[in-house]
Amino acid sequence: MMAVTAVETSNTKTKLLDAALTAIRAKGYTATTVDDICDAAGVTKGAFFHHFKSKEDLAVVAARHWGALTSGLFASAPYRALPDPLDRILAYVDFRKAILQGELPEYTCFAGTTIQEVYDTHPLIREACEKTISDHAAIVEADIAEALRKYHVTGNWTAQSLALYTQAVLQGAFILAKAKQNSVVAADCIDHLRRYIEMLFNQPKTKEAA
Repeated sequence: MMAVTAVETSNTKTKLLDAALTAIRAKGYTATTVDDICDAAGVTKGAFFHHFKSKEDLAVVAARHWGALTSGLFASAPYRALPDPLDRILAYVDFRKAILQGELPEYTCFAGTTIQEVYDTHPLIREACEKTISDHAAIVEADIAEALRKYHVTGNWTAQSLALYTQAVLQGAFILAKAKQNSVVAADCIDHLRRYIEMLFNQPKTKEAA
């Protein structure tokens, strides 16, 4: 009986976190209420406060949950198996474009959406969201650093700065998609990002043969 209860408790918490991701991406942190999250998760407010002290506490944990979900998605993506680091970078950009599917809340970033709203008012949420973005950028940075070494590319920029730039383009693309209410503008921005990376590496002219 205790084992079943533990599983049920874990499932309830996950339902609340998943509901929070959906609701906050759709409505924003301030406009989303505890009742909204409970209704979407199909649980009581008592269950909510059993797991979380407040909406802010939930948002902090939701940011970590978002990081875990997205890291799993990208780690299992086919492009991660490509042997060439530049191929991985470009395929990563292509993958970001390919997942612009469904309604806006389904493909926009929880961390980016939330941090724009709470960066000055809820530092704990900001820190949790920033970590998910930085952790993701670090993976892109590692591929960029490897590509720089392989193709002997130099300049007054670093692998870290380019990795962060990819995230700036993606987050900006999401904002434009929200402003224009469609994903086409986001896809166009991602296409420009791909072309820019190709130019930085002078791709395909200097690309080594496999």
